[in-house]
Amino acid sequence: HHRQDPPPIPTRVSSRQLRLTEEEKRLLAQEGVTLPSTLPLTQAEERILKKVRRKIRNKQSAQDSRRRKKEYLDGLESRAAACSAQNQELRKKVQELEKRNGSLLRQLQALIKQTSNKAAQTSTCVLV
Repeated sequence: HHRQDPPPIPTRVSSRQLRLTEEEKRLLAQEGVTLPSTLPLTQAEERILKKVRRKIRNKQSAQDSRRRKKEYLDGLESRAAACSAQNQELRKKVQELEKRNGSLLRQLQALIKQTSNKAAQTSTCVLV
């Protein structure tokens, strides 16, 4: 299914260097391709280089995506832990306040009882 490339159109010979990153060199070698060190490249070579560069971009994009997901999950986990700790503290505080409330309620009932007893005694005195 390989298409025959059209014969290269004669162009002005350029002696610009083709600069490849280590990653590009590694992937090209993995594909069993050696590109010339000077430009211009043939259409087939251009296609191969574009394919390799696209693979590298996709790999980088996937790594970034995984890193962002990990950061997001780490953030959620730490927020969940903080909320859980705060929840514990608040439960403890509610318990203490309920206890205090019960104690104050008992004191209030005792005062009301005392006051009503005194009032009864006072009215008794008035009646006498």
